[in-house]
Amino acid sequence: MSGHSKWSSIKHKKGAADAKRGQLFSKLSRAILVAAKEGGPDPAGNLALQNAIEKARSYSMPKDNIERAIAKGSGADAEGSSFETVVYEGYGPEGVAVLVEALTDNRNRTASEVRHLFAKYGGNLGTTGAVAWQFERKGVVLLSTADVDEDDLVLAVAEAGADDVELDGSSFVVTSAPESLSAVRAAVEEAGLKIESVELAMIPKATVAVGDESTARKLLRLVEGLEEADDVQGVYANFDIPEPILEAVVA
Repeated sequence: MSGHSKWSSIKHKKGAADAKRGQLFSKLSRAILVAAKEGGPDPAGNLALQNAIEKARSYSMPKDNIERAIAKGSGADAEGSSFETVVYEGYGPEGVAVLVEALTDNRNRTASEVRHLFAKYGGNLGTTGAVAWQFERKGVVLLSTADVDEDDLVLAVAEAGADDVELDGSSFVVTSAPESLSAVRAAVEEAGLKIESVELAMIPKATVAVGDESTARKLLRLVEGLEEADDVQGVYANFDIPEPILEAVVA
């Protein structure tokens, strides 16, 4: 996502009810399990696992849960062997590009659910390659402006490999190459700054301005509906909703 709406879903999850938190932990565990299964249990030599753990930690997932997921993934009979990564590409209202990443043990079930959600909220599922070229993968560290001085933040991440520090509404967004994400997080923590979330994300190369409440509402409902699907790990879109419209929709 982009503009003032870029990280609304992350903030929503951080304050989710216990039931949604349980669903989130289940998704995080699945990502760790699959990463450990595919690349081994040592985060030092497995970037995908390292990043999955970073994301889990940022959502306060208990250490025991993380270790259990790694153990399951690295075991001989790991349940992770039945999961595969699937990427869906489509369009929301006004031609907004939407990219959906999922981990599934049943492609038909997941594709059917994703297709239904696109249709329900005024979008349509596209073919492979339809919109992926409009995004690039980045490491993302999110911090609230209430807890952070921008100059301190820039100094903390400059030597750790950060590409950019951007003010986005009430948040600072620090982006980096995926392989620098762990170092950037460590630098922020060492500086004593409070982190809201850490994860790999698909960042849009350009954005589509959304100028009316109706379209904004449909887009946010589409993204939220997709994020709540059990198999979906991440949802990314290239819309830019101005703050006044976003506030009106949320209200």
